[in-house]
Amino acid sequence: MGAAALTGLLSLLPLGFVVYIAATSGWGTIADLVFRPKVGGLLVNTLMLLVLVLPLSVLLAVALAWLIERTDIPFAKFWSWMVIAPLALPAFVHSYAWNAFMPRFHGLGAAVLVSILAYLPFLYLPVAAQLRRLDPAQEETAQSMGKRPIEVFFLVVLPQLRLAILGGALLIGLHLLAEYGLFVLTRFDTFATAIVDQFQSVYSGPSANLLGGVLVLLCLGLLGLENLVRGSERYARVGAGAARRRGRVALGRWRCPALLLPLIFAALSLAVPVLTLGRWLWSGGAEIWRFDFILPALGQTAVLALAGAVLTTLAAVPMAWLAVRAPGRVQRTLEACHSYVGALPGVIIALALVTITVQVALPLYQTLATLIFAYVLMFLPRALVGLRTSIAQAPVELERAAASLGRPPVSAIWHTTIRLAAPGAMASAALVALGITTELTGTLMLAPNGTRTLAMRFWSYTSELDFASAAPYALLMIVLSIPLVIMLHMQSDRVEQA
Repeated sequence: MGAAALTGLLSLLPLGFVVYIAATSGWGTIADLVFRPKVGGLLVNTLMLLVLVLPLSVLLAVALAWLIERTDIPFAKFWSWMVIAPLALPAFVHSYAWNAFMPRFHGLGAAVLVSILAYLPFLYLPVAAQLRRLDPAQEETAQSMGKRPIEVFFLVVLPQLRLAILGGALLIGLHLLAEYGLFVLTRFDTFATAIVDQFQSVYSGPSANLLGGVLVLLCLGLLGLENLVRGSERYARVGAGAARRRGRVALGRWRCPALLLPLIFAALSLAVPVLTLGRWLWSGGAEIWRFDFILPALGQTAVLALAGAVLTTLAAVPMAWLAVRAPGRVQRTLEACHSYVGALPGVIIALALVTITVQVALPLYQTLATLIFAYVLMFLPRALVGLRTSIAQAPVELERAAASLGRPPVSAIWHTTIRLAAPGAMASAALVALGITTELTGTLMLAPNGTRTLAMRFWSYTSELDFASAAPYALLMIVLSIPLVIMLHMQSDRVEQA
């Protein structure tokens, strides 16, 4: 309990920072820096982005999931991989590819298109998984009552996809609020880009801090809206339902035309980045493979990813165990403290740690310890979810048996539950490590002098419009991200067998 409470208290630092800045700035300063035309423009840009990207992503993700999971579209398994594959490319690499492919393509249109291509898999995955597990008896009953297929979809299927759609849309929305590199390369100003710009010009100035407070309010508003729309309706059925899948819908003469949707999406989200990256690698030749730069960047990335993954997973263990073994009001409060930080943009966490270290603990400013601590906060929820599931699958009786044989409680837990949960812990650590590998904003703001990760090197070259020199770093980040895509796809497939 003590370890979980300490981790939860540390997780509250970014939120405490936002509250502190608002309380100490005074209404006059807040009014001068927040209620101005530039901030209004950023708010309009952000709302337009959310209003356009989220509905379009929902429509496209549901259409793709239904085609791939419910129809006789050719090569369904292949298209399922193609829809998920864009996750292997960091969002700013998508933007880099499109910026190099169409240099004049920028602004709102470019930001919307690239956002959909980069983040749509976050919606497709839960929707496709939910479609696999729906009880076909409900649809068959509706059809037996004379309902047409389109009516069955809207009256029976779509309502059951509501949670999956809302969860995926929330995840995309939070990514949109937090993203920096994608929107810089598409020349579209958001709160995240403005905060980093202010930070780079004035470091921990009040303008960046107060813009961070507005961004936090937007994140909390998005969370509240999702909770409101989700409501309290019951989504679980009584009983196990039918242990079978619904037969695939025959598309008939639409079978080949239906291929255009996944084909176009794969071409835009994969073919353009791969061909663009290949072109720059080819045109750059051997000269761009500066191994005196590449190898140190790869080594530093690996060290940071490994250290961050291990520490984040260890920090999540006490809370994951409590959530499973001793659920209650206090535990749920602690878990919320661990989880809420996942809804905060990385730029807010980095900004909070910059301000705290500059004002309170200057020796820790721009140190490796502060950077890794930021990674722990950013990716703690990711580790917590995987660990909680793994610990839940370990029988509590083994802990009790070990304790009855005289082992201390911590030793009993470590030698039984933790060992059984090790595969899940490894998977959680891998997800954290891959997240750290492609993390950009927090690393730019907190990295010690001399640190140059793959993402930082990539960003340095793209900022100078040296796309050829940036290509090797983009390729390495993609290669390191491929295991995440495979892991997510395999996890999604297990739902079908559950």
